[in-house]
Amino acid sequence: MNSTDTLDLRSESTSGPVECLGQTFPSDQARREHYLKLLAEKLKGPEFRKQEGFPQGTDEAILAMSDPPYYTACPNPWLAEFVEHYGKPYDPQHTYNREPLAIDVSVGKTDAIYRAHSYHTKVPHLAIVPSILHYTQPGDIVLDGFSGSGMTGVAAQWCGIAPASYRHEIEMAWKQEGRKAPQWGARRVVLNDLSPAATFIGANYNIPFDVDAFAKAGKQLLKEVEQEIGWMYETLHSDGKTKARIEYTVWSEVFSCPECAGEVNFLDEALDTESKRVRESFPCPHCNVVLTKKKLDRLYINTLDKVTGETLSTPKRVPSLIAYRIGKTKYEKKPDAADLALQQRIDAMPLHDDVPVVAFPFADMWEAPRMRDKGISHTHHMFLPRAAQAMGLLWTKAQTHPDTRVRAFLLFTVEQAIWGMTVLARYAPTHFSQVNQYLAGVYYVSSQHAECSPWYILGGKLDRLVKAFQKYHAKPEGAAVTTGTAAQLPLPDDSIDYIFTDPPFGENLPYAELNFIVEAWHGVTTQAKLDAIVDRAKENRAAQKSVEDYRKLMADCFSEYFRVLKPGRWMTVVFSNTQAAVWNGLQTAMQQAGFVVANVSALDKKQGSFKAVTTAVAVKQDLVISAYKPNGGLEQRFAQRGATPESAWDFVQTHLKQLPVVKMRDGELEFVAERDPRILFDRMVAWFVRHSAPVPFSSQEFQDGLRSRFPDRDGMVFLSDQVAEYDKKRAQVAQAPQMDLFVSDERSAIDWLTDFLKRRPSTYQEVHPELTAQLGAGWKKHEAKPELMALLENNFLKYDGTGEVPSQIHSYLSTNHKDLRGLEKSDPRLIAKAKDRWFVPDPNKAQDLEKKREKALLKEFQVYQAFTGRRLKEFRLEVLRAGFKEAWGKKDYQTIIAVAKKIPDEALQEDEKLLLWYDQAMTRTEES
Repeated sequence: MNSTDTLDLRSESTSGPVECLGQTFPSDQARREHYLKLLAEKLKGPEFRKQEGFPQGTDEAILAMSDPPYYTACPNPWLAEFVEHYGKPYDPQHTYNREPLAIDVSVGKTDAIYRAHSYHTKVPHLAIVPSILHYTQPGDIVLDGFSGSGMTGVAAQWCGIAPASYRHEIEMAWKQEGRKAPQWGARRVVLNDLSPAATFIGANYNIPFDVDAFAKAGKQLLKEVEQEIGWMYETLHSDGKTKARIEYTVWSEVFSCPECAGEVNFLDEALDTESKRVRESFPCPHCNVVLTKKKLDRLYINTLDKVTGETLSTPKRVPSLIAYRIGKTKYEKKPDAADLALQQRIDAMPLHDDVPVVAFPFADMWEAPRMRDKGISHTHHMFLPRAAQAMGLLWTKAQTHPDTRVRAFLLFTVEQAIWGMTVLARYAPTHFSQVNQYLAGVYYVSSQHAECSPWYILGGKLDRLVKAFQKYHAKPEGAAVTTGTAAQLPLPDDSIDYIFTDPPFGENLPYAELNFIVEAWHGVTTQAKLDAIVDRAKENRAAQKSVEDYRKLMADCFSEYFRVLKPGRWMTVVFSNTQAAVWNGLQTAMQQAGFVVANVSALDKKQGSFKAVTTAVAVKQDLVISAYKPNGGLEQRFAQRGATPESAWDFVQTHLKQLPVVKMRDGELEFVAERDPRILFDRMVAWFVRHSAPVPFSSQEFQDGLRSRFPDRDGMVFLSDQVAEYDKKRAQVAQAPQMDLFVSDERSAIDWLTDFLKRRPSTYQEVHPELTAQLGAGWKKHEAKPELMALLENNFLKYDGTGEVPSQIHSYLSTNHKDLRGLEKSDPRLIAKAKDRWFVPDPNKAQDLEKKREKALLKEFQVYQAFTGRRLKEFRLEVLRAGFKEAWGKKDYQTIIAVAKKIPDEALQEDEKLLLWYDQAMTRTEES
């Protein structure tokens, strides 16, 4: 690629003929008019609007937002045509092989394009680019069903327009890691989101527009707004003569002193004028008593809403500080009589026609109590009178531009002022010198509000957008954007080459609610009932959603992902939630859909590296989950063989091919967690359960079969043609990799003991303090803590000092004690040292122990079945897992469901294995 390829990033001229989905149009405007007419016809059909996730809005509003066929503010009827025209059909003969890749999701958050438009959660495009380069080739089609602001689309196109400096950086990094150089070139992308606000942002990021025309139009817009309402933002300087431009006016809530009932202007009394910080305590200006905000009583005033005819009770606010500018010099002052008279004049004006008057859906909102407390029931209540006039005029002016794309990008720019112009903008002068900061993720109205001018918010923003998009711009026909649920994508089967997705994180954010204020301006709002969130705290809400509701929604979405992804291809899921129940729900949903998880990595933000994650208690950071859709051959063979041991080994053979052979960090080998025999067993079980098939053998039988079929190195399982590569790397490092085990329940305690005793056969007294140190705060709430002796007796063997010393103990002592080296197994000195040591049994005896242990677990499970109380307060997860597994094999789904109801919901949701059995039992029951 020559240098001009990375510099010429503007959109192609729209004055000549354009190609679109194989058709030629005389101009881009002609293309839009053609497809807008077709979309208008489809909107008239009742069946079209019955699609799941169809947003709420009039035909006119949806058409005004849309730019078909590349973007529709509703389900995109040309999505399948886009994929069929530009994509490549699935070819089972095509050789495709990739290992899972972890990415740093914090990379690129300061990039100008990333910051061009805010959104509640975003993965930077520069963090996504390496994944797209790794899993795809130029021209492949990437899908993001929870696309948010469209960063996946930007990343896909960035692969073709990245500057030479970025390409060099990536190529050098890959070379150091021993990877092949990436194939540069744009990928095409399909973006979907439930929210019209999100897809509008994503479309404007990913559909070309004329940057120069936008720059000119943006300046003209601000100029015209100034000409019409500039008088609203004028004030006199302290000399009483010089007119100045107001940057912002600070409004303060007024309270009542509990001692003297005098009015207290919160800003005047609580704000330290030097530090600009709110003091925790301050004297009453009337009686001098020491006050805190909690002691104050908020004052309310009743006013008539001229638009709705309702009487509003709102907090009493007064303008308390005006910040203004003369030339480049900034000043502050108290509002004078002229300022107050100006405010009264503005207050008397009718509401601007373009300001939306829409009732907030309080029945479905998290923020309902907070909103009502501030007297807010409709969208126009979020704006003080002057701000409403300014926002209404900005919106009107942006919509009048004759060029469709420039008009859309003007709205893209103007809508970024909405939150900053509302009463949500706090006066926070110490926060990075900005005063109009609003809290992300909530509708929080502060006691100190900064009412900013449109030029204060948008003046610098306009310049930054022009500069950013002069360096980056999307290519024509690079993206198709659709608005609707990810559980129903209008895409062909097996048509997508790669999926990168950043799904909602359960209880973190109510996306539909947060987008409502912006969507009201567009007149198209989210179908909130399909918003994949968890809302367990508000028992009285009509639309309460549990972790189980969230999991079901995500299961539907992942099933759709599975359907459209080509066999053998990959999906990357970025996830961030500290709740184990939400994480398990997500992972179970993926496995239920048919995906096989190949790697879960957590970003260590302190060290900038990744660590494998194997248990829910480790969910503390951003996770990158790599999963693949098994190829058609594996599915076909399973259908022919059924639930046989051969099917299990076929799955393991196929799965091992997908896993990285070597992982290096700082010159040291890392443990590949997915190659651990225990995790391989869990993946195999999930595979069989997903196919409604009984698991063909026990855990110990599986471990024995692994040892006889596949080579083992450092506790990891490999294919025969992989082990040589690992051995070569292993010979170059000093230490073998170690797996981090988190002890959170009985099973993980057994796993920890197994690893410990393999390395170091020990007495009870030696083991006890070591295990105790592992039993920290991560222990599951309802899981009974077993006695160490019971764990040892049920899972391991102890040498009693008779007969020869077992090989496991002999090897350990001979290696680690100089005085015992070379001694025979029957030597009295060795026997004395070996007596009472616990060790991991050999495979034959291990099977006997497992059968004995499983029999005891199932006997205890019968006790749980017979329990007649409401809930089991304490129980053993191992008992439940054994009982659920046996019931599944017998197709006794009712037993699984009945016992599951006897344990707390959080215990079920926080255990991946139990949740898997239970979910599938529920599914089978519903199907029958």
